Amino acid sequence: MARGDSNHNSITLGPRDKLIGSLTFDGDLTVAGKVEGEVHATGDVAVENGSTVKATIEGNNISVQGSVSGNVNARGRLSLSGSGSLHGDVRVSKLTVEDGATLNGNVQMGPAVGGGKGGNPESEHHADNGHEEQAMEPQPEAVG
Repeated sequence: MARGDSNHNSITLGPRDKLIGSLTFDGDLTVAGKVEGEVHATGDVAVENGSTVKATIEGNNISVQGSVSGNVNARGRLSLSGSGSLHGDVRVSKLTVEDGATLNGNVQMGPAVGGGKGGNPESEHHADNGHEEQAMEPQPEAVG
């Protein structure tokens, strides 16, 4: 996840570390320990093998090799490795699930669903209604 930018933030929670609460972070986060609560990162989030996360996770690209219980919002790609398990609803632009992975929850997927830059805010609203709608579909309205 190193980006070669000395101004780019990166946090690693080690195997003996535990975060309980809410973390809003400008940069990348690697979790090798335990997290309970909420995580909001502008960069990538990696949940490593052996780690346990009971939290809502929001980030750019999210990779899960450990265990996640909570909703996940990936603006880019969600990658679920063979050792990973995710129990919660997922909103993503792109999804990769390897053989052996566990995914239990609802999945909403599309170019603007993950909340990426340039996404149509109207499509974000429609994504919450439980239907997968295309933002480009014309809606009949009275003009005037």
